[in-house]
Amino acid sequence: MNDDIQPDGSDAHEDAHEYDHGALGEAEYAEFMELAAEEGFDIEDVEGAIEAAGHGPLPVLAVVGRPNVGKSTLVNRMIGRREAVVEDRPGVTRDRVTYEAEWAGRRFKVVDTGGWEQDVLGIDASVAAQAEYAIEAADAVVFVVDAKVGATDTDEAVVRLLRKAGKPVVLCANKVDGPSGEADASYLWNLGLGEPHPVSALHGRGTGDMLDAVLEVLPSAPEQSFGTAVGGPRRIALIGRPNVGKSSLLNKVAGEERVVVNELAGTTRDPVDEIIELGGKTWKFVDTAGIRKRVHLQQGADYYASLRTAAAVEKAEVAVILIDASENISVQDQRIVTMAVEAGRALVIAYNKWDTLDEERRYYLEREIETELGQIAWAPRVNVSARTGRHMEKLVPAIETALAGWETRVPTGRLNAFLGELVSAHPHPVRGGKQPRILFGTQAGTKPPRFVLFASGFIEAGYRRFIERRLREEFAFEGTPIHISVRVREKRGGKKK
Repeated sequence: MNDDIQPDGSDAHEDAHEYDHGALGEAEYAEFMELAAEEGFDIEDVEGAIEAAGHGPLPVLAVVGRPNVGKSTLVNRMIGRREAVVEDRPGVTRDRVTYEAEWAGRRFKVVDTGGWEQDVLGIDASVAAQAEYAIEAADAVVFVVDAKVGATDTDEAVVRLLRKAGKPVVLCANKVDGPSGEADASYLWNLGLGEPHPVSALHGRGTGDMLDAVLEVLPSAPEQSFGTAVGGPRRIALIGRPNVGKSSLLNKVAGEERVVVNELAGTTRDPVDEIIELGGKTWKFVDTAGIRKRVHLQQGADYYASLRTAAAVEKAEVAVILIDASENISVQDQRIVTMAVEAGRALVIAYNKWDTLDEERRYYLEREIETELGQIAWAPRVNVSARTGRHMEKLVPAIETALAGWETRVPTGRLNAFLGELVSAHPHPVRGGKQPRILFGTQAGTKPPRFVLFASGFIEAGYRRFIERRLREEFAFEGTPIHISVRVREKRGGKKK
């Protein structure tokens, strides 16, 4: 996973000496910053790039309300661009859509949701379920009410939902275009959610004061920890398509019938946590519902089950993806792999029902793995049988290998020696008469490993993939995604500090 961090200085600090060095020791930090200055980078810009790449997950703000109250317009105002689709009719937004926003120097994620309605069927019920899940997954909520219309029965129902969730709520009284509308907003005190903030999402009136209130209830992004294990047993999520044997695998490693197993696909609905002693250690295994297809195409219990599975993956440290080896690797298998990688989890691939395969099927399976799952060739693989217990003893070493890669930290000096040798032996191709170079870099975070590379020009995606492959070869990042950000020097010979 790669992205660019543009040199806009938005994350810069007023005083470079106030920067928390995090993983870099004092001596290493001083040496690193001296190198940055020599290469023409602004020190504050460098610090901003490292901080942006190195923090933990950004806090999440959900924007909810009934249809056509202006949620997407408000989201566009928050993120500073017209990206959420807006039309003057209800029901335009259906899926949860996430954007990144910044206010007063703090970054957070904004989740735009479809309109919530009670007692609805079909796709409207799915839209409402998405909004409910957004509330469950968020750190804080902005509840948008149309001040011109006032509080409706549906708004009252949303209030009950928010109280049940127990999340901090900022009440946004939208469509207040002038002082005369503030009287309408004051009536919303009756909802019992505290002060209503009069806002015109369309014109921007009052949004700054509302965002100030949001920052007061929204937690700061957690600090990045380097290789520090979370308290308690390590958390392992078992995920995969329905009926691939997740519950059978959990029962086998537990040594008893902990969860219901049935040939009928979809037996498991809610994630099931089990504390299990395995390989001399204590683990928390989570058996999840099978993910059938795209979430927004599902209905009823299957829909909710998929949402809960996604939440279980976010809370896990390792995702063990079960694939039915007796069947062809499907698009759905690939989609589940992508979900785990994008969540930044350590990864183990378990090919179940291995005992049922003949030589021909094993041959073709190997070819399928090469073509369909080549992008995760770095993930440890185990061939198991949840029914017979075959090769179950290999599961814990694979999980431990993935966790070790997920938590690996490369010292800055060693990383730069590696980058120097790599660039000398395999320089970036010349494009447009110019040859961009990787000048230096540092590891900004772990879980998964995140690197910031500083370059003299744009680095092509193919060359970044080459760097990732060589990083894996050199530092044994087995079983973990790697995130690489590139900061491009604005111009040679810039101001030095």
